[in-house]
Amino acid sequence: MQTSIATVSLSGSLVEKLHACAAAGFDGVEIFEPDLIASDHSPEEVRALAGRLGLELYLYQPLRDLEGVDEETFADNLRRAGATFRTAQRLGIDLVLVCSNVATATVDSDEVSADQLRRIGDLAQEFGIRIAYEALAWGRFVDDYRRAWRIAELADHPAVGVCLDSFHVLSRGHDPAAIEQIPAHKIFFLQLADAQPLSMDVLSWSRHHRKFPGEGAFDLAGFVRHVLAAGYDGPLSLEVFNDTFRQTDPGPTAVHALRSLLWLQDALHLIPITDAKPPVGFDFVEIKAEDTSEVEVLLGQLGFTPRGRHRSKPVSLWTAGAARVVLNEQQARDQLPHVAAIGLQVPDADATSRRAAELMAPVAYRRTYASEQPFGAAIAPDGTEFFWVTDPPDGVPAWVGEFRDGLTEAPGAVHRIDHVNLSQPWQTADDAVLFLAGIFGLSADAPGQLPGPTGLIRSQVVRTDDGAVRMPLNVAPQAIDAAQLPQHVAFGCSDVIGLARAARGAGLEFLAVPDNYYDYLRGRFGLDETLVAELRDLSLLYDRGPGRDGGHFVHFYTRTVGSVFFEFVQRFDGYDGYGVDNAPVRLAAQRPRRS
Repeated sequence: MQTSIATVSLSGSLVEKLHACAAAGFDGVEIFEPDLIASDHSPEEVRALAGRLGLELYLYQPLRDLEGVDEETFADNLRRAGATFRTAQRLGIDLVLVCSNVATATVDSDEVSADQLRRIGDLAQEFGIRIAYEALAWGRFVDDYRRAWRIAELADHPAVGVCLDSFHVLSRGHDPAAIEQIPAHKIFFLQLADAQPLSMDVLSWSRHHRKFPGEGAFDLAGFVRHVLAAGYDGPLSLEVFNDTFRQTDPGPTAVHALRSLLWLQDALHLIPITDAKPPVGFDFVEIKAEDTSEVEVLLGQLGFTPRGRHRSKPVSLWTAGAARVVLNEQQARDQLPHVAAIGLQVPDADATSRRAAELMAPVAYRRTYASEQPFGAAIAPDGTEFFWVTDPPDGVPAWVGEFRDGLTEAPGAVHRIDHVNLSQPWQTADDAVLFLAGIFGLSADAPGQLPGPTGLIRSQVVRTDDGAVRMPLNVAPQAIDAAQLPQHVAFGCSDVIGLARAARGAGLEFLAVPDNYYDYLRGRFGLDETLVAELRDLSLLYDRGPGRDGGHFVHFYTRTVGSVFFEFVQRFDGYDGYGVDNAPVRLAAQRPRRS
C-alpha cells in the first residue's frame, strides 16, 4: 500500500520536511495547514516541489469547528471553508480533513450536523474537492467514529466521507469492529499513530505523546485489519504529534517513520519482508576505549579468562562460560570505556540480515578478512552497533578461534550474559524500541520510571519471550546528557555470593551500598539477620519477585570505568525482574560526590 506522513510529524520548514520524506522513500504526505502558512513557498511552488521530489500530496488539514452551529455562525464557516478549499486546489490536493467541532458547537443534533456537512460538500464539490469528516476524541458532541459515520451517512453527499484515525478510536477504547460496516468508498482517508497508555486528558495525550507504529501499546494491526476488511485501499498515513520528533533532525525521523510503516505492513502480511526468528542468546558484548586496561583488571578480579588477542586487529577477548567480552582499542583515540557493540546469536543470520536491510537499518561496517567469520551488522539509532551470527551447534562461534596466545578457561561462577543495559539519548529512545522489535523480534515491556538523584529516569525493557536476550533501555532526563548515565553489562552467575567473596579477595572495588539500605531490606522482607549481615559485608543487593512464587534475586555492582560498569546477578526460583527497587541506591552511589 502507499505510504504517507503528515508534515506535523516532523521538525523543520515545509521544504525541509518534503525533502526528508522523499529521501526516506514515502509515496506522499499530508500538508498541515500551519506548515504551509509559515512557508515562504506559495501553494503552487509547494505543489511543484512535491512533483519534482516524486511525492503525492494526499490531504490538506485541518479544517476545524464547522458543523453543529447556529446558522449565523455557519454562514461564516462556509466562507472560511471556501478559502481553505481554494488553497487546497492551488496545492493540487483534492481531499480536505474536517475535524468534529470542539470549540463552537452549540447544536447536538446529527441531522443539523449532517445538513451542514452536506452544504459544505456542495461547496467543496465546486472546487473539485472531497471532505473527510473525522471524530476527534475530545469533540464537543462528536467524539466517536461511529457517530461521525452516522452523520456522514445522513449527509448523503458524494463529496462527504470519513477519515479514520487510530488514535481517536483506540485512545477512547472504542471497538473498531464497526469500521467494517462503513462502505469502502466512504472511507476517504486513514491516519495512524501508536501510543503508550497514560493517565492524562486525551487532548494532551494526543498533542504530545503519540508514537509511531510499534512503539506503543495500541493494537494497530488489529485496527488496520478492520479498515482493510471494509475495502479501504488508500494510503497508510502517519499523523504523530510528539514533542521529541518535532525537535530532532527530520531526515532520520522520516526514515524511522517509514520503518514503522514497513513493520506494520509486515505484521499485516501486506509486503514480503523476510521472516527472521528472534535471537537465542547473546554472543558477546564489546567494550571500546583507547585504553582498556582498567576493564581488564575488573574482568580478571571477577574470574574472566584472557583468551588472547585477535590475529589481525587490536582487540582482545575475555570469557567466562558463555559470557564473552571483546575489548576493542581500534580507532578509539581519546575514547573512554563504553559499550560499543552487542553480538547476538540468531537461528539464521542470513535471514536476519535480509530483514534488517528491508527495514532500512544502516549497516555497521567492520573490516573482515576472507579467513574470518562474517557477521550480520546494523547500527542502532543511538549509534550502538549490533552484530549477529547463526547460533553454532556447540554454542561457541567460529570467531572465537581467531584469538591467539590466550589462557585456557577454568570453570567459574559466571556462565552467561544476563542482560545489557543501554543508556539512550531522549531523541532516540522510541526509535531504539522499534529498531530492536522490528529487526530482531524483541518484545517491549511497558515503560516505567526510576527515581534518580537528578530526576526520573524512564526505563523500558526489550527482550525475547524466554528472557535469553534482555536489554533495558534507560532514558535520562532531557537536562542530563545520556553519556552521564552509565551503561552496564549484567552477567548471570551460579554462585553470586561466592563470586563476590572471591572478587573481594582479588581486590575488587565494590560499589558502596549505605547501611540504611540493609535496615530497609530487613524491614521489607523480614530477612534473617545472618543473611543481612552477609549481604552487607559483601555489598550485595537483594530483591524478591511478586507473590509467593516470584523467586528472589541477589546481585552486586562494580565501580564505573569510563561510562560502563558490570553487574553480577543470580536468579532464584524463576525470578524474572532486574532489582528495579535497588536502582535508586545504585544511581545515588554512582553520582559524583560533592565535597
